[in-house]
Amino acid sequence: MSSSAPKKVVLAYSGGLDTSVILKWLEATYGCEVVTFTADLGQGAELEEARAKAEMLGIKDIYIEDLREEFVRDYVFPMMRANALYEGLYLLGTSIARPLIAKRQIEIARETGADAVCHGATGKGNDQVRFELSYYALEPDIKVIAPWREWDLNSRTKLIEFAEQHQIPVAKDKRGEAPFSVDANLLHTSSEGKALEDPAVEAEEFVYSRTGSPEAAPDTPQFIEIGFERGDAVSLDGKALSPAELLTALNELGRIHGIGRLDLVENRFVGMKSRGIYETPGGTILLAGHRGIEQITLDRGAAHLKDELMPRYAELIYNGLWFTPEREMLQAAIDHSQRHVEGTVRLKLYKGAVHIVGRSSPKSLYSLEHVTFEEDAVYDQRDAEGFIKLNALRLRLLARRGA
Repeated sequence: MSSSAPKKVVLAYSGGLDTSVILKWLEATYGCEVVTFTADLGQGAELEEARAKAEMLGIKDIYIEDLREEFVRDYVFPMMRANALYEGLYLLGTSIARPLIAKRQIEIARETGADAVCHGATGKGNDQVRFELSYYALEPDIKVIAPWREWDLNSRTKLIEFAEQHQIPVAKDKRGEAPFSVDANLLHTSSEGKALEDPAVEAEEFVYSRTGSPEAAPDTPQFIEIGFERGDAVSLDGKALSPAELLTALNELGRIHGIGRLDLVENRFVGMKSRGIYETPGGTILLAGHRGIEQITLDRGAAHLKDELMPRYAELIYNGLWFTPEREMLQAAIDHSQRHVEGTVRLKLYKGAVHIVGRSSPKSLYSLEHVTFEEDAVYDQRDAEGFIKLNALRLRLLARRGA
């Protein structure tokens, strides 16, 4: 593609200060037409306010789309089948949303004849990588504009000055330094920066917006049942729900019981460590339920191999490599393992924790006949002697040598 200035840009637009400034900066810097795209991923914001603000700023092509079902069905659920956790803890709530936003931006660029796309991610974080790797995987010749790597508006004060010069409304609570930044969608809320930058200091309670305090949670546990088919959750307490409906319901249960809080210092893809406060109430419950149903439906070899593959799979998502052959290859293996992962898991929610207390499946591999401590007619305990001796053979040879 030519290095000339873009004629039309699709901007990932939230309606907030940063992306509103970016909108006007694009027009002022490149003299281009701007198309705004705002995705409803369940972040809880009033998205019509984004439309009104874009209209006020003179935008003609405004896309606001409800992608909640697609987000959970095609991105969150495939990831949950893998039990994906980055660095053993993080449920990848921000990471998994970026490929979908990027995909839709590229589709809108094609629909509107735009020759460029733009995001509001900073030059220090992971999101710039996630957005841009996705853009290029889907449209290799697209022009990508990353204002935070180009402009000199490198402080909140300068952003506000630019906004006032271009008649961009600035909410009163945005004047001065925000205490921390927040990203949210149906899977999670993440908070980082400013008041949270010192990892030695405990985050204050006001940081948490999606979960109640575990200490203040009900003193009586709540029991729920999640139904699974082919590795995906399909029902809650016997009621069939769509993917987004089910995650929404689990989020509310997690909120009530203070489930899903995480204080994490993680290794960013760009090389630095960062501290984030994550809230993933429904996802934490869903992960526990999925592992519960896998316990009785997955063969040992398949289960252990999945656990070996999981860190690699999680790292691919974290690093923005969703639209890659390696992620698709791993996904195919994971999905194959889920063919018989069906049944019901019973969970206890109590004071910030989720406990598996029961599981049943028509495809269960659990055999009471074989495992019972009572008399049985299917397992000859004498067979274990030869099994043990064969496994011990190399150890005995080593010992005789004096290794």
